Amino acid sequence: MSERTDGHTTVPAPPAAADVVRTRVDGAVGHVVLNRPEAMNAITVELGAELERALLRLADQVNVILVRGAGGNFSVGGDFHELERLRVRGREAMRPLFANFGRACAAIAGLPVPVVAAVEGYAMAGGFELMQACDIVLVHENVKIADNHARFGQVPGGGGTQRLPRLVGRQRALGHILSGERLTAAEAVAWGLAYRSLPADGFDEAVNAFVASLAGRNRDALTRIKRLVHAGLDLPPAEGLALEMETVLDHLGGESAAAGIAAFKGA
Repeated sequence: MSERTDGHTTVPAPPAAADVVRTRVDGAVGHVVLNRPEAMNAITVELGAELERALLRLADQVNVILVRGAGGNFSVGGDFHELERLRVRGREAMRPLFANFGRACAAIAGLPVPVVAAVEGYAMAGGFELMQACDIVLVHENVKIADNHARFGQVPGGGGTQRLPRLVGRQRALGHILSGERLTAAEAVAWGLAYRSLPADGFDEAVNAFVASLAGRNRDALTRIKRLVHAGLDLPPAEGLALEMETVLDHLGGESAAAGIAAFKGA
C-alpha cells in the first residue's frame, strides 16, 4: 500500500494487472471500479480475474467494499468481441471467461465484510448478475437493468439462472430472463433486487454517505451478521436459529460487544 498526500490510502493492483479494475481504500471503505468505460465495462477474461483479486485483496483491510463501474455505467455484461475470439478456438477456450467472472461473483458471499453495489447507467446480462451477487444494491433512479441474454439467443452464464429465482421467485425470474424486459429502479426495489433507489441529483453523495455509515459499524458485528444471513439461507429455520444463538453468545463474550454495550449505556 502507499499513502497519498490527501491522507487516503491506495491499494495498488499487482504489477501484471492492466487496470481493468481499479481499487483504492478510503478510511474503512474499499472501492472497486470496473474500468473499461470505453466498452461500458464489458466483462473479459482479465476483468473477471482482476475483480476477484481486488475483492479478496480489500476484504481484510476495510469494513465495507463499494463496487461501481467507470464512465457512468455499471456493466453491460460479457464482451461479445472477446467471446467471438474465444469461440473460434473451441469450447474450452471460452471457459475462463465464465469461470473467472463466476469466481468473482461467488467470492462476494464469503467475504467477511458487506459488498455494496452502486448501480447506474446500464446493468445488463453479466452486469445484472454481478449486481445480484452483491450483498446490498443501491440503484440510480434512471438505471437500465435487464438480463437480456435471451434477446440475443444466449443463455445466462454468470449465475443469473440460480441467483435470480432465489432472490425474486421462480415466476419473476423465468418471466424476466425469458423476456429480457428492462426493469426500472422502482421495480428493482419492489422485487428485492435493490435496497434503495437514489435520485439522480446527489446520487454519488448518497452512495458515499450510505457506505460511510456501514463502515463506521463494528467490523466483528458486520462479519457475524453477514455470515449468519448467508449461512441461514442454506439451512432449515431451526438450524439457522440455533446458529444465531451460538453466534450471538460468542459475540457477547468478546471485547467489541463489551465496548458497544458500554457506549450504549453512556449514551
